[in-house]
Amino acid sequence: MIQKKWMLGLLLFSAVTFTACEQAKQQAQEQANQVMNRTNDEVQKVINDLGLVYVEEGAQTVITYDEVNAAQQAWCNALVKIGELKESGGDYKAYANEVLSTAYNYDSGKVFFKPTLAYGDQTFRNDKKGALAYFVGGDPDYPNDKGFALAPWVKARYDNAGANNEGIQIYGSIAITMGNVWVTGKDGKEVMVDKTFVFKKGKDGKLRIIVHKSALPFSPTTK
Repeated sequence: MIQKKWMLGLLLFSAVTFTACEQAKQQAQEQANQVMNRTNDEVQKVINDLGLVYVEEGAQTVITYDEVNAAQQAWCNALVKIGELKESGGDYKAYANEVLSTAYNYDSGKVFFKPTLAYGDQTFRNDKKGALAYFVGGDPDYPNDKGFALAPWVKARYDNAGANNEGIQIYGSIAITMGNVWVTGKDGKEVMVDKTFVFKKGKDGKLRIIVHKSALPFSPTTK
């Protein structure tokens, strides 16, 4: 008799515990849905404000035009600073390596990088080592790299195709830009390079480059 009561009590306790757990799960899910809905509302507002059309379904974050423009200018500023540090005797290699971690996605995933002055079997730099060699040189594995950032460039600016951010496409957490970067040497000569960047917004809210395609403009031969 005692054993039967004990078993009944155990079953009742298990049932109550299971019910309480299920209620807790349901409550947690409802709270998560409420947060999700608030987030979706915020994202939708940004989508509406920017007039975006192609955004991945269920996007929980949307890059803004201001963020893209800021990331492009930061890239230009970093390029100039690498050369400045080299000229002043600073640790330009450490800074360049830091830029590849903060401005590019090498530490978190894939990056497709086709530099301006690269060719042959070293045209594409899909790892940080190859990218660092391109910017600062000095790597015996990349003997043709003299360090693009060590010119040095005294000024750099960008100019996206079109007007009013027409040269920027935003797809939620991904943004694509196409246009030109202009770099100025110590002699005052300005060089224009065609650029395509793809940025991805990380969980930390920062934009990082996942695709960088660079080339000198085509100039047809005239007779």
